[in-house]
Amino acid sequence: MANNEWINGYLEAILDAGSRRSGLRENGYADEGIRSNNSMNNMSIRKRLEDKLRIEKFDDDKGKEEKLFSPTKYFVEEVVNCFDESDLHRTWIKVIATRNTRERSNRLENMCWRIWHLARKKKQIAWDDAKRLAKRRIEREKGRNDAAEDLSELSEGEKEKGDANQTEPISEKISRINSDMKIWSDDDKSRRLYIVLISLHGLVRGENMELGRDSDTGGQVKYVVELARALANMKGIYRVDLLTRQITSSEIDFSYGEPNEMLSCPSDGSGSCGAYIIRIPCGPRDKYIPKESLWPHIPEFVDGALSHIVNMARAIGEQVDGGKPTWPYVIHGHYADAGEVAARLSGALNVPMVLTGHSLGRNKFEQLLKQGRLSREDINSAYKIMRRIEAEELGLDAAEMVVTSTRQEIEEQWGLYDGFDIKLERKLRVRKRRGVSCLGRYMPRMVVTPPGMDFSYVTTQDSLEGDGDLKSLIGSDRTQNKRHIPPIWSEVMRFFTNPHKPMILALSRPDPKKNVTTLLKAFGECRPLKELANLTLILGNRDDIEDMSNSSSVVLTTVLKLIDKYDLYGQVAYPKHHKQSEVPEIYRLAAKTKGVFINPALVEPFGLTLIEAAAYGLPIVATKNGGPVDILKALNNGLLIDPHDQKAIADALLKLVAEKNLWLECRKNGLKYIHRFSWPEHCRNYLSHVEHCRNRHPTTRLEIMPTPEEPMSESLRDVEDISLKFSIDADFKLNGDLDVPNRQCKLIEALTQMGSSNSPSSTSYCPGRRQALFIIATDCYNRGGMCTETFPLVIKNVMQAAVSNSGKIGFILSTGLTLLETKELLRHCHVNLEDFDAFVCNSGSEMYYPWRDSTADMDYEAHIEYRWPGENVRSMIMRLGRVGDGDGDEYDIMESLDAFSSRCYSYSIKQGSKTRRIDELRQRLRMRGLRCNVIYTRASSRLKVVPLFASRAQALRYLSVRWAIDLSKMVVFVGERGDTDYEDLLVGLHKTVILRNSVEYGSEMLLRSEESFKREDVVPQDSPRIAFGACYETHDISAALDALQVI
Repeated sequence: MANNEWINGYLEAILDAGSRRSGLRENGYADEGIRSNNSMNNMSIRKRLEDKLRIEKFDDDKGKEEKLFSPTKYFVEEVVNCFDESDLHRTWIKVIATRNTRERSNRLENMCWRIWHLARKKKQIAWDDAKRLAKRRIEREKGRNDAAEDLSELSEGEKEKGDANQTEPISEKISRINSDMKIWSDDDKSRRLYIVLISLHGLVRGENMELGRDSDTGGQVKYVVELARALANMKGIYRVDLLTRQITSSEIDFSYGEPNEMLSCPSDGSGSCGAYIIRIPCGPRDKYIPKESLWPHIPEFVDGALSHIVNMARAIGEQVDGGKPTWPYVIHGHYADAGEVAARLSGALNVPMVLTGHSLGRNKFEQLLKQGRLSREDINSAYKIMRRIEAEELGLDAAEMVVTSTRQEIEEQWGLYDGFDIKLERKLRVRKRRGVSCLGRYMPRMVVTPPGMDFSYVTTQDSLEGDGDLKSLIGSDRTQNKRHIPPIWSEVMRFFTNPHKPMILALSRPDPKKNVTTLLKAFGECRPLKELANLTLILGNRDDIEDMSNSSSVVLTTVLKLIDKYDLYGQVAYPKHHKQSEVPEIYRLAAKTKGVFINPALVEPFGLTLIEAAAYGLPIVATKNGGPVDILKALNNGLLIDPHDQKAIADALLKLVAEKNLWLECRKNGLKYIHRFSWPEHCRNYLSHVEHCRNRHPTTRLEIMPTPEEPMSESLRDVEDISLKFSIDADFKLNGDLDVPNRQCKLIEALTQMGSSNSPSSTSYCPGRRQALFIIATDCYNRGGMCTETFPLVIKNVMQAAVSNSGKIGFILSTGLTLLETKELLRHCHVNLEDFDAFVCNSGSEMYYPWRDSTADMDYEAHIEYRWPGENVRSMIMRLGRVGDGDGDEYDIMESLDAFSSRCYSYSIKQGSKTRRIDELRQRLRMRGLRCNVIYTRASSRLKVVPLFASRAQALRYLSVRWAIDLSKMVVFVGERGDTDYEDLLVGLHKTVILRNSVEYGSEMLLRSEESFKREDVVPQDSPRIAFGACYETHDISAALDALQVI
C-alpha cells in the first residue's frame, strides 16, 4: 500500500476540496488551524462538522472533482463519492503530520480499508431501505387486491342497473368523469362565493415578492398569490382569502407581520370584496423558521384560521345572505403543511377540501433512499419527511379533489401513496357512474389543471410575427437608439462579441437538478451551435459565490470553469443580478434575436418558465421528464430532449436555431395556444371541477347557535341593582317602537319567563353564556382498562378549582368511554350529570348534552359521518389489527358489542396479545380505500374505529363554532399519558394543564412505529399554553391555572 500513488492523489484531492468547504469556513478554521493537533482533538467541533457534512447534498461533486484526479474516477464515483469526506481529510492531515514513512504507509493502508468499510456501510443502508420499500410495496399490492376482490363482482341487480344507466363506454381515461360536469358560467350573478386558499410556509406578500430568498419562498408563493387574484376576478366570487403565517421578525420586512393585505381591489359594481392575504399567528412570533420546523405548530394555525373563517362567514352572511353564515365554497391547501390545515378545517366546518401537493415527500424520500447517501434516520431528521408524508396522506383522506399539473404527477408521484391507487380509483368511478355501492371505499379525484399565467405584461408588439430583429434597436456599433434599450439588455449584451446572433436562454436557480452544466457542455462541444448562437444563463442573483450555499456555489463555479475550458468568452452571458420585473425583458431580448428557450432539468414537475417563454413567442427545448411533456403537447412549439444526452440537447437547439421555418412554426403555435394556460381559463376549469365535486359532498352545514340571554337566577347573582337592566339605549327597539314604560314591562316579562324555564331539560337553554370551558380529558385507567379512583378525584378537584367563577365556566367530559359507562362512573363517584355542559364520548364520535336529558347531538353525528365506511370496515379491523395479517390468535381482537354504536366500532384487545400500531393500521386501511380514525383507549385494552373527522380535538372545534366560544378560552386537563389521541389534546390555541401522577397507564406505545416521526414533530417544545400540575389536588390545579393566567 505504501506505493499506491492513486490513494495519495485521492487524499490530496480530498484535502484540496475539504479546505474550501463552507462547513469548515463557517466554523472559522483556516488551513493552519486545521493542521494543529488541538483542532483535531476537539471532538465537539468534529461532531458538528460531521453532522454538517453528513446532510449536505453531493449531487454536484462529480462535475466538480472528476477533472482534479481523473485516474481515480472509477474509485471516486463508484465507491467514495457518497460518504463523509471530512474523516478522510482529517486522517490525511494526521498522516502528513508524522515524520515516519512506515507509519505514514500504515495509515494510508488503514485509510484505504476505512474507505471500503464506509462504502460497504453505504451499500448496506441502501439494501436495508430497499427491503423496506419492497415490503411496503407487497403490502400495498395486497391491500389493493383485497379491495379489488370486494369490488370486482356485481350482483345481477347491480349489473342491470349499471347497464341501464351507462351511456358511454368504460374506456374513459383516468382523468375524470365529466358526463355530468358543467363548465363554470359567468352569467350566474346570484352567486356570492367565499373561497379560502392556504399556503403556510415561506414569505408571502402581494408586491415585490422575494422569490428565491430561501428554499421556502419560490414558485409556490407566486402561484398562490396570482391564483387568489385571478379567482377574485371571476364573476360569482365574492371574496378570496389567502391564509399564511404571520411573522414579526427583525430579520425580514415588517410587511410580513401585517395581519391583512389587500391583493385586488374590486371594481365598482362588481359585487365582490376582492382578494386578501390573511396572516395567522403560528409558532414563534419573532422568528422566521423553515417549513421543516413548522409541523408542531400546525394545530395552532388551524385554530387561528378557524376563528377567522367563522368571523368572516358571519360578516359575509350579514352582507349577502340575511345574516346566515356564508361558509367557504372550498378550502384549498397548497403543499403538505397547508394540506393538513385544510383537512382539519374541512372536518371542523364540513366544507369541501382541495389539495395541491406542489412537490411530494414520498417521491423525494424514495429518491434519497435510492442514492444511498443518507440513512433513513438522517433523511427524517433533516427533512422531517415522515411527518410530511403523513400530512399528505391525511390530505388524501379528506380531499374531494387533488389538483395536479401533469399526468406524470398522478401516475409516478401520487401513485406512491397509500391513500391513492389509479386502478382502484378507476373501479370506484365506474361503480359510481353505474349507481353501484362502493362498499365504503373512497379515492380522491385527480384533476390535471396546469397553473395559470398572467399575460397582461405581454404587449401586442411581442406577438407580431416579424418583430424579431434586434437591428431595429441597436446597430453594429451598439450606439443607435441606445436610450430605448432596457438596462437588463445592456447587462446581458455586454458579454457578447456579436449580440445579433440568436440567443439560447436558460433561466433557473443554480441548482444541480436544473442540469445547467450539461447544457453548457453540450453548447461548448458543438462547434456549429457555437458559431450560430449565443448562450445566456440567468442563474438567480449573487454577490459573492463563496457566500452562497454549497450546492449553488459549486454549480456556479463549475459554470465558470466550463466557460474557461471551452473558451466561451464572448459567447456566454451570466449576469450577476436581475430583478423579477426584468424577466419579461429578458424573454423579449431572446425573441428579438430569434432565439430559443431551454429547460434541461433532470426532472421538472411542471415548468412555468416554458409557458412564460412561449408567451413571448420563443420556441422551447425541454426535458422529457415531467410536466414539459404535457406543455409541449398542448402548445406544439418545441422539442423534448433527454437531459442526460449532451448530443441530443445540442442537436435540438441547432435544429430550432438553424431551421427558420421550424422556428417560425413553433413561434406561431405557441402564441396561438398560449391562452390555454391563462388564469381565466385555469379558474374556469378549477371552479367547474370544484362545483362537480361539491355535488358529492354532504349538504349538512354547521349552524351557529344564537347566544341566549342569561337566566334570571344567574343574572341576579352578578347584578346588585336590577334597575341596571333597564338602562337601555334610547334607540333600542323590541317588537316595534314602544315607549319606555312599555319596554320595561316587556323586558320584565321576558326575564320572568326565562327564569321560570331554568330546568336542565329546557331546550331553550344552551351554554353560550360561558366565558370559558374546562375540558376534563384525563384517561385514568388501570392495567386492565378499568377507571381508577383517581378519575372522580380529578373531576371534583377541577370543579373545585373553578368554584370562584361558578356560572362563568362550563365543564365538558371528554373520554373514550361510552355514554352508559360515563353515567355509571359519575353516579358511582357522586358527581351530578347536570354539572357538565357536554359529554364527548367514544373518543369523539358522540356528543351528549346533560341539560337536554343527555340526548345526542344529531347535528354532530351528521357532521362527522362523511366517508364513514360503516359495516364495510367492521370485520376487516379484526383481521388487519392482528400482527401477521390474521395468523395470530383469533381471540386477540374481539368485537365489544356493548360499546358499539352507529359511529363507533369498539374492539376488546386480549391482554398480552400483539396488535398493530395506529400508523400501521391506518396505512392498511388507506391501502384498501377505507378512511377512518382509529384510537387505542383504556390502557390499550380497547380499539375504537370512528369516522375520519371524529376525534376529541375536533369535537372541541365543533363546540367552539357552535357555541361561539373562542378556543383560547378552553382549558384541557390531561395526564402525563393517555389514549393514542393524547397528543392532539396538547396542541392548538386552547390551554392545557398536565396533571402529574393522575394517569398510571396509557396507550402511547401503540401509536407509532420507530421508523415514523417523533412526538417533537407534533407537540412544540416549551409551549406557553401548557402548564404542569405537581399533582391533581385542587391547589395544584389552581397553581397551574394561575400560571396560564386563566383565573
